Amino acid sequence: MERLIVIIGPTAVGKTRVSIDLAKKINTQIISGDSMLVYKGMDIGTAKPDLDERSGIMHHLIDILDPCEEFNVVDFQNYAQRLITQINSNGLIPILAGGTGLYIRALLEGYQFNQAPSDENLRQKLARMAEQHGNQYLHDMLAQVQPQTAVRLHVNDLRRIIRALEVYHLSGEAVSQDKAAPNRLLYDAVVVGLTMERAALYDRINRRVDLMLEQGLVDEVSRLLHKGVPPDCQAMQGIGYKQIIEHLIAGKDLLTATENVKQATRNFAKRQLTFYRSMPYIAWYNIDEFDNYNNLMEIIYNNVAGKFCLR
Repeated sequence: MERLIVIIGPTAVGKTRVSIDLAKKINTQIISGDSMLVYKGMDIGTAKPDLDERSGIMHHLIDILDPCEEFNVVDFQNYAQRLITQINSNGLIPILAGGTGLYIRALLEGYQFNQAPSDENLRQKLARMAEQHGNQYLHDMLAQVQPQTAVRLHVNDLRRIIRALEVYHLSGEAVSQDKAAPNRLLYDAVVVGLTMERAALYDRINRRVDLMLEQGLVDEVSRLLHKGVPPDCQAMQGIGYKQIIEHLIAGKDLLTATENVKQATRNFAKRQLTFYRSMPYIAWYNIDEFDNYNNLMEIIYNNVAGKFCLR
């Protein structure tokens, strides 16, 4: 089996720093498992590590697509599988770092997603219904025909709600994935989970959003819009971008938009932690329980070194 190290955890917990420091220690490369880092020109709102922060470590799946291009879990699986094979063939153990839980789990457990047909006219019709009646209206429609799918999707996750309704109306099936065996990993992997006390995490999220605004998030979103990136495309519906678009286009005041970014990010972190509960193979490390960062890194390194005989 190919070897793999995975660093996951909720947004803002510190995955980037840990993955880079570990990569330097064992001389390897990093594969991003974040669905937003693939987009060029979307740097501040995604907390993308810049070249200095990357410290000369090779990073993959960063800045590979234009913002108007779509990227989904199947695309990620295809890219990541090739990279894992390539890096292993060079005698290195790749580090997969990211917080998009479905992407990570789909890769590790080998999800086979159904390839349902699509219908652009139906999607547009459903989108108009959402505009006229609100997101809750479509969410209620989905709950009537696919209650299990509706439970998994937040009422504001309009894109996935529309896709689920589209798949159901075209095929009579739910958007689903098939696994050969639950929780059986396709890789010889160490899966490191970083976490911290909820209040501390939320405080870190709030401070990071404030920093994004100081670094020029509004200008970044404005620049993307002026380049012709549609405000309703997949990438621009990401947390941070969607709320700033509401400020720039709909006239919502910046203070309210900023608070909405913070709330959406905190909610996202909570959903991430809930999702990770379905992955029992994660070895969790509570950052608050360590005296300092170096102690945390030493324990993580020892775990990895013991697994792969790196001593």
